[in-house]
Amino acid sequence: MDPVIVVGAGPVGLTLALALARYDVPVVVLDETAEENLEERRPARTVVLRPETAALLERLGCATTEGSRWTGWRTLHRRTVTLQVPFETPGDTEEDEESGRPPGEPSPLHLPQHALLRELQAALAGADGVTIARGHRLTILTQDASGITARTRSDNSTAWRASYLVGCDGARSVVRKLTGARFPGRTAVERFAVAALRTELPWPGEAVLHRAPPRGSEVTARPLPGGVWRLDWLLPPDGGLVTPDALLAHIDDSLALWCGETPAYELLDTGVHAVHHRLARRWRSGRAFLAGDAAHLLGALGTQGLDEGLQDADNLAWKLALAWHHGASDALLDSYQAERRAAIVARLRAADRALPSVRAGGGWRTVRRAVLPGAARTHDLLLTEGHLGRGALGALPVYARTPLTPAAPPAGAVPVGTAVGERVADVPVTDPDGAEVLLHERLGGDLLVVLVAPGTGVWERRHWLGAGLMPRLAAAVSALPMRAELLVAEGYPGAAAHTVLVVRPDGHLVAALAGVRPAELYACADAARGGAAGGAPAPEEQEEAASGAASEAAANR
Repeated sequence: MDPVIVVGAGPVGLTLALALARYDVPVVVLDETAEENLEERRPARTVVLRPETAALLERLGCATTEGSRWTGWRTLHRRTVTLQVPFETPGDTEEDEESGRPPGEPSPLHLPQHALLRELQAALAGADGVTIARGHRLTILTQDASGITARTRSDNSTAWRASYLVGCDGARSVVRKLTGARFPGRTAVERFAVAALRTELPWPGEAVLHRAPPRGSEVTARPLPGGVWRLDWLLPPDGGLVTPDALLAHIDDSLALWCGETPAYELLDTGVHAVHHRLARRWRSGRAFLAGDAAHLLGALGTQGLDEGLQDADNLAWKLALAWHHGASDALLDSYQAERRAAIVARLRAADRALPSVRAGGGWRTVRRAVLPGAARTHDLLLTEGHLGRGALGALPVYARTPLTPAAPPAGAVPVGTAVGERVADVPVTDPDGAEVLLHERLGGDLLVVLVAPGTGVWERRHWLGAGLMPRLAAAVSALPMRAELLVAEGYPGAAAHTVLVVRPDGHLVAALAGVRPAELYACADAARGGAAGGAPAPEEQEEAASGAASEAAANR
């Protein structure tokens, strides 16, 4: 079968290629940038990733050691600290007995974009079945029933044949234009002056949001390793030019305010960054897809567009892998747009609702009326959540209306601490071989079926593997319509003993069932793959699988 073509060798395209390679799908990455013109080091061009997105990169073999894990976050309003958030540090796994402070939560990851690209390229260098072709600009796309043909302009015009093609080629995406997808939205929603410098600030290791300082309206300071900081100043909406003298004045004012006097610093890089809000109308056109900046632009109020692009790659990779290896229904392939576009729509709507109040006058009464009716939140908290990947502006998406769940809740469905469509908690689990890992470490592979069985940890594996529900559940899992891995957990938030969780390869919950129910388990797995490639599974197919699982379980007793 022909490979998958990824157009664009930026972070999203390389992450998607790496994820597909892990599924043994051959990939060709086409990029119009020639080898000698690869991105230069720009210390002021950095990315902030949610802990879950950073874990995705690490799971794919991409090193993140050049990034910074913050020790905390503080929000200042004028000269007052209005909010502090502690983050966990190495060894910070239990409550500090002296301070009584509970352990912090996982920190976001802050790293230079050129370092992320370099580490993704290094990870791909060790992956089988991946070809990166540079200096190729896409010019023509044609599709037929069996694949898609891409023609590129380079030293020699080349035709590339693929099973599927994904445009990860940025805001000016050629793939988007060739597929005719509209890209409406707003330009320059916010503008920032940016500087990267090496100095000492009063909060080593902490990120800072300073609102309403004596000069200007807002500035953030986010640390990187080696004493480097990225500073961002919110600019007036008039679109005026930022001169070098004006930028140096911003730096001197901020450093003097924080340190009492302007400390010595080394200026490494500067720039002006404009935030645009745009959303492609269509993310799938037959065998062609859009991801990352080709599909959406966002970033106001601290939200991170690249983080969302990497979530696109995580969502699409396992679906394309199923399609490549086993064929796929339109429901599975359409679910990418249904899930990810809805997630971005929610982000943009939240930002659009908040912007008039947060950036304009009107105070807390305006926020309470226009943004969060009845909630006791301030502008500072709202902005902090955007920067830290929380709340309506930044929390991980919940695919509550995904087509990849049964049309009606299974008869044996039970509530647990995770809602259907939400990302599962990272609890310790044991696989049938006896390996003890965290649940999130098993993502990015097969469907996961997790049995909640308190007490198994005190028994040797050979005792519980053939006892209780395990033989019947193992037989039911072996009869599922897509590959699945069976895991056992001592406990799960909100789950009773013998609850069975069905978890997608990207970590979102399909269903929680009370006990072993082979027919319902089959229906959940079938829904997770979008149904059979040729259409919905026949009821007799489910009954046959359930009957076979039951017979095998009986034979094992």
